[in-house]
Amino acid sequence: MARSRAAYEYTEAEDKSIRLGFFLIAAGLLSLLGLGCCWLRPALQERGGGGSANCTVLAVRQLGERFSCTFSCGAACRGTARYPCLQVLVRTSRSSVPALLHEDERQLRTNPKCSYIPPCARDDQENSENVTYKQKYWKEKVGSQPFTCYFNQHLRPDDVMLKRTHDETVLLHCFLWPLVTFLVGVFIVVLTICAKSLAIRAEAIKKKKH
Repeated sequence: MARSRAAYEYTEAEDKSIRLGFFLIAAGLLSLLGLGCCWLRPALQERGGGGSANCTVLAVRQLGERFSCTFSCGAACRGTARYPCLQVLVRTSRSSVPALLHEDERQLRTNPKCSYIPPCARDDQENSENVTYKQKYWKEKVGSQPFTCYFNQHLRPDDVMLKRTHDETVLLHCFLWPLVTFLVGVFIVVLTICAKSLAIRAEAIKKKKH
């Protein structure tokens, strides 16, 4: 009777394997829940009323207004510089109303008045040169050539983005890795239980033969 009970008990290695499996299952579920509430849901809301369109540049201009940015020159060295505001107005294939172009959603949230925020340098002149270079790029290299842009009619009907921060690849990884973690945990638990069950059956068959 004691031998039969011992055969059904998990060894220390099997017990650790099952605990690891349940830990991975819990981690996968919590990751899906956390990403869904804190990151995936806002991302899908941004994409919910949006789509892609063809954009054509209408005007490229610098405003007289300057904005502040924060630069870092070391662990304990930070400062404030200024840069001019560049606006790129475009026409989309979805609407005849001009729209203001932005690099992505992050840039739009940081400074909704401008189309470009340069890497913040300590020297204001360097920031101005970076903005001027971007202005020439849109005027001379892009010009009247159509390009793909993205919009969201529900959130920002008067703005379009050059690229999305939350693209399909990021959303895929948001689902993929927690799901893989969950499935690996399930696989470990099932494999350990099946291996134990097979070992018990093999032991029972061995005893019957003897």
